[in-house]
Amino acid sequence: MPDRRHALTPEALAMIDAIARTGSFAAAARELGKVPSALTYSVRQLEEALDVLLFDRRSRQARLTPAGEELLAEGRRLLQEIDAVAHRVKRVACGWETQLSIAVDSILSSLTVFELCEAFYQLNPPQGPGTRLRLLSEVLAGTWEALVTGRADLALGITGEPNAPAGITVQPLGDLHPVFVVAPHHPLAQAPEPLTDELLVHHRAVAVADSAERLRPLTVNLLPGQDVLTVPSVASKLEAILRGLGSGFLPEPLVHGHVEVGRLVRKEVARPRIPIRLYYAWRTGSVAASSRGAGRPGLALQWWIEQLERPATRAALLERYGGWRH
Repeated sequence: MPDRRHALTPEALAMIDAIARTGSFAAAARELGKVPSALTYSVRQLEEALDVLLFDRRSRQARLTPAGEELLAEGRRLLQEIDAVAHRVKRVACGWETQLSIAVDSILSSLTVFELCEAFYQLNPPQGPGTRLRLLSEVLAGTWEALVTGRADLALGITGEPNAPAGITVQPLGDLHPVFVVAPHHPLAQAPEPLTDELLVHHRAVAVADSAERLRPLTVNLLPGQDVLTVPSVASKLEAILRGLGSGFLPEPLVHGHVEVGRLVRKEVARPRIPIRLYYAWRTGSVAASSRGAGRPGLALQWWIEQLERPATRAALLERYGGWRH
């Protein structure tokens, strides 16, 4: 029987992840550049080493057993930790990170985010600082999850006051003021104000799906029993409301232009309108002592933190949206 420690390699964990994601040995083999028989053999070797069944042989598809699900979850965590270690070692060596991953909630101004990217790439021209930026589009709890699971080094637009574990610093970004809007041809456009929950529950809402996979997803401003059209981003929510597919709350600066020209109608609601407090946070990690000091962020992350310390930057992320559809 193969040794467990030698069987649980990063390659084996990545293989299980690929099979689970693609749903079949054949698709995973194509992704990994191998033949299906090689994956089947490797899985059997891993099962023998662990003395468990990882896949249900009764299913035509690659369906994990409970033991396989546990290995997949822990394997993904271990692979993230391996990547994090390699990233930190490289950061200590050169000062500038090889890659900086930034999770951005889709409710924030993408125009401002890309302007920050432009300014970042202007550092040390013409090549820039040498750090590859990776932007992750997240929603609600998914923004915080990306940070705490190690997928992101910096998270912008965290909803709710997070309980930060050791190694993560949290700062307030600002308050978001959502307003309720509908298309002018929507039935609610002519309804008397303020709109009550008893009225709204009979009309479809448009909601953005929480991108969290492991943390408990959040829901905002939805009523029990209400029909819901779920979309992947704030931009698609705006498009759905413009088409009259439903109604919902959106940031006032995002819809202001549409309301001015009559593409949307702003309606007052009976329920109290409470501003949404947003935060930004970053991973400090456990960095070995260096000339920059122990535990300090890399140079790229330091630059982004410095920009976010400016009130104008924080305000722009909450208020500056890149134009509206004509």
